[in-house]
Amino acid sequence: MIIVIQCRDRVGLVAAIAGILAEEQLNIVSMREHVGKAENRFFMRLELEQAGQPVGHPEPEQDRSGASLQESVPARLQEKMKTLLPEGALIAVNPLPEKKVVVLVSKEYHCLADILVRHYFKTLGASVQCVIGNHTILKDICRRFDMPFYLAEQESRIMEILSGHRPDYIILAKFMRILSPAAVSAFPMRIINIHHSFLPAFAGAHPYRQAFSRGVKLIGATAHFVTDQLDEGPIIAQEIIPVNHSFTPSDMIRAGKEIETSVLAKALGLLFEDRVFVCRNKTVVFE
Repeated sequence: MIIVIQCRDRVGLVAAIAGILAEEQLNIVSMREHVGKAENRFFMRLELEQAGQPVGHPEPEQDRSGASLQESVPARLQEKMKTLLPEGALIAVNPLPEKKVVVLVSKEYHCLADILVRHYFKTLGASVQCVIGNHTILKDICRRFDMPFYLAEQESRIMEILSGHRPDYIILAKFMRILSPAAVSAFPMRIINIHHSFLPAFAGAHPYRQAFSRGVKLIGATAHFVTDQLDEGPIIAQEIIPVNHSFTPSDMIRAGKEIETSVLAKALGLLFEDRVFVCRNKTVVFE
């Protein structure tokens, strides 16, 4: 069982939460917490197990009403936490273990291919519902993985497809178009983009050309949530690699594809395991 909490900070929160868990006979397997002093915000992620229940127990225990503990405990915890925590607290008890996602693409294959392989071998941590592209070039690779592919050149068509699948998250896997404010607001902090630079450096189009012109010695990639401000949403994960004077823009692009794939995979893993908290324009990430 997993619990994630975000709320105003106050003295005694950890002790009070631990007391509720003890009442429910829940052992804490893992606990991560952080207090953002500037915002006075408390963040916590807990992994729990039922005390005394063997690993791999074949039949869930039942409470007095006959409901399985798997069903009844989260409901009770939710109510107890609401009465305990400060007003406006964000609480998720046992979030869905497998999120539903839709992937948006244009022409570049490397990030999509990695997602499809991980999905096929069930290591992605989420279920890909479909792929939407504004070109047909990636339709064949989707067919090879038996993944539905939709051609949608207009945003209205994209939104129509998304409403039919109702994804938990939307992944922009090198989707080289800007979504409208209306589309972004329909999925607040649920759209993830991979940008081919170490933001906030070289935002916008052609960052590798910008990096080459500037003569940088490091290039990177950034996975972030999408907001109305281009490439300025809360950052989930970043990585960098060294380059030197011998790198052409094409060399940087080739090197960048590897790091883009790696950073997006890392960010999605953190997100699907409920390790990412958004606070204003920043994130708290419990790796």
